[in-house]
Amino acid sequence: MIVKTFGIICLLIFLVLYKKSKAQELDYYDFAQTTSKEDDQVYHYTAKKLTIPIVFFSFGALCHTIPPLINLNRNTRDGVERSMSGKIHFDDYSQYLPAGMVYGLNFIGIKGRHNFEDRSLVYSTSTAISGLSVTLMKHALQRSRPDGSNGLSFPSGHTTTAFAAAHFLFREYQDQNKWLSLSGYPFAILTGVCRVLNNKHWVGDVVAGAGLGILSTEASYWLLPNTKKLFKKRVFRGLSLAPSYNYGQLGWAIHKQL
Repeated sequence: MIVKTFGIICLLIFLVLYKKSKAQELDYYDFAQTTSKEDDQVYHYTAKKLTIPIVFFSFGALCHTIPPLINLNRNTRDGVERSMSGKIHFDDYSQYLPAGMVYGLNFIGIKGRHNFEDRSLVYSTSTAISGLSVTLMKHALQRSRPDGSNGLSFPSGHTTTAFAAAHFLFREYQDQNKWLSLSGYPFAILTGVCRVLNNKHWVGDVVAGAGLGILSTEASYWLLPNTKKLFKKRVFRGLSLAPSYNYGQLGWAIHKQL
């Protein structure tokens, strides 16, 4: 059921991207005026870019279906219950850190691939895709959490958000500074580890979330030439993005001058 659901989502994304590819042959001309030829590849769908997300997600799904991997889930849960006595709160914040780094680095003058408008479109699209996918899967599959608190375990939303943000950082800085572009992944991995240590997710849940997060960001770049057409530059005039903290939750606040 998990693999089938993910397969349907991948198929829908593929069909949309394939349909748009013909239009992009004409539409891309205007968009390409603001990008270099070296940047072009990030906006095009290739089957190769699906390899890592599919491998990660498939492994996570199989952790709920194949006996040896089911045992891996259970043994990890048992070890956590024996050794952990308190809750780790770092994962509530670390999931957003890589995205915050993109805006922070640009703020201090270390420019990435895109300007504020385009990178905000990329991140917003990625967040929408990942958020919708996670919500649909959680409620459709109803996998019980390791602590038994509810049936919304698969996939891990925190991990999906973290890897979507880490891959966003990677794509923005992979040509400017390779090591800097990779710096978001340790935070994403740590987020997944914390979800397991907090007994909120099985190992398979966080691995699947990693794959889903990466795929969401890849799709957001493929769709950028089209999503950009939906927003005029005047929409972003007077727009600012800043971290927010409200009732114990860290997030982002968007301010628009009228």
